[in-house]
Amino acid sequence: RRRTHPPTRFVMAAPMLVLQANTKRDSGRKAQIGNIAAAKAVSDIIRTTLGPRSMLKMLLDAQGGIVLTNDGNAILREIDVVHPAAKSMIDLSRTQDEEVGDGTTSVIILAGELLHSAEPLLEEKIHPTVIVRGYVKALEEALRVVEEVSFPVDVNNREEMQKLVNSCVGTKYTARFGNLIANLALDAVLTVVKDRGDGTKEIDVKQYAKVEKVPGGRIEDSCVLDGVMFNKDVVVPSRMKRKIENPRILLMDCPLEFKKGESQTNVEMEKEDDFAVLLKVEEEYIEQICDQIASFKPDLVITEKGLSDLAAHFLYKRGISAIRRLRKTDNNRIARACGATIVSRTDEIRESDIGTGAGLFEVRKLGDEYFTFIENCTEPKACSIILRGASKDVLNEIERNLHDALGVARNVVQDPKLVPGGGAVEMAISRAIQRTMHNIDGPEQLAYKAVGTAVEVIPRTLIQNCGANVIRTLTKLRAKHAEGDEACTFGINGLTGVITDMKELGVWEPCAVKTQTLKTAVESACMLLRIDDIVSGLSKNKGQGAPRGGMQQEAEEVDSERALPE
Repeated sequence: RRRTHPPTRFVMAAPMLVLQANTKRDSGRKAQIGNIAAAKAVSDIIRTTLGPRSMLKMLLDAQGGIVLTNDGNAILREIDVVHPAAKSMIDLSRTQDEEVGDGTTSVIILAGELLHSAEPLLEEKIHPTVIVRGYVKALEEALRVVEEVSFPVDVNNREEMQKLVNSCVGTKYTARFGNLIANLALDAVLTVVKDRGDGTKEIDVKQYAKVEKVPGGRIEDSCVLDGVMFNKDVVVPSRMKRKIENPRILLMDCPLEFKKGESQTNVEMEKEDDFAVLLKVEEEYIEQICDQIASFKPDLVITEKGLSDLAAHFLYKRGISAIRRLRKTDNNRIARACGATIVSRTDEIRESDIGTGAGLFEVRKLGDEYFTFIENCTEPKACSIILRGASKDVLNEIERNLHDALGVARNVVQDPKLVPGGGAVEMAISRAIQRTMHNIDGPEQLAYKAVGTAVEVIPRTLIQNCGANVIRTLTKLRAKHAEGDEACTFGINGLTGVITDMKELGVWEPCAVKTQTLKTAVESACMLLRIDDIVSGLSKNKGQGAPRGGMQQEAEEVDSERALPE
């Protein structure tokens, strides 16, 4: 008997929805090309701010304020971008700024150019992993070249150090004021440097070198104090001393007032004398605290917390000046400058906690406000930098320039090695990569060679920004470097666009800044090249909100019945 089979039915499988319908997804080549375009756009924004002939950018912030600057990090910090790759690029300049303080523009330009050089390789169907391998090998070669062309510098040679810091600040607004910023930066760094005892040095400029901007006066009035200054006056200006020579300073971080109850406190009083007793107890407690302080004969008491009127009265009676509600960071600087120790309780004060290293305590009026100066310290390991200027915009730009100069001075004192500036190192790296590329096999060689071409973007941009003929000058510079290793110090004079020996011109960069720039640029380019998928979705609850946390969460929120077509 023949068996009859039921007729075959073809049931269409329902499409499986993992992501929400409004989720945007770019994958493969499209994501890579999008990332490269975003990185190139960010680098093009600040390309014109490189070198001494750089242009300024005027930025308007959300509050309507104006920022005028050519500092790469300051510009990118103010820009609001949407593309995730562009955000990653902007983070690069912040990292560079925190790490070494200078080279924020160079790192963005170099990273953008490295990604741009990878685009033709991707079009040739070379896998991103192969390109990354070539880039990493080129980075090793570049760091070897930087180490070869670097040479040690004497940190105590003031003239050499000035030249070095000036080559950093020479591209900035403050270059017109001569050695002013260089001297401020060097004085501040050499003040806060502390030997750890194991051959290394601790230079915490951020913590112990505070910049105080005081509008008014001339820029030439700016100086580095051999001590600290802060925007406070004594508690009772009419009675307490406002000038003390060789003061004994006591620093505290506890309140000099009657303790409040931890939670709601109720007091029952049966007769009116009880109230007088309560007030007397409070008065006796504060007097006891002031007696404990006065027993160590300090001339100045500074506390981070409150100080009651009664405590101020008792301290004034004993001839002690007092300052209250000081910032923790300022207190730490005073402690380091005058050799005091911050005390937490009055009954724990010891003679060794009193700071005797300061030569003068004085309250002075600058502009409309009173400032307290603790200066003439014998061994100040902390300092204040006073900046004077006509307007807030000018002061903000000087502070940004000073921040870069402090970074350069700090790097050189920590690692006293220099490399020639003006694009000379980049041309030396390009030549070394051209010479050694034949040792690399396969498609990696193309990526390796691309790095050599990409690093030439620094001298090329310097030539562009000072209006010289780019092709002719760059060809001459290549020919000069091909003459031999002795020509590795030749670069571009950023003012004239002429090829010059950087040794004669005196344009140097710290080795630490150059190595950090190369590492950051290459590693970020490698990271962005390895991205092959960008998923961004909108939250149902927030409407036009931020990108979602992940695909799994979205899949859980999809209604299972709605996911299947009816």
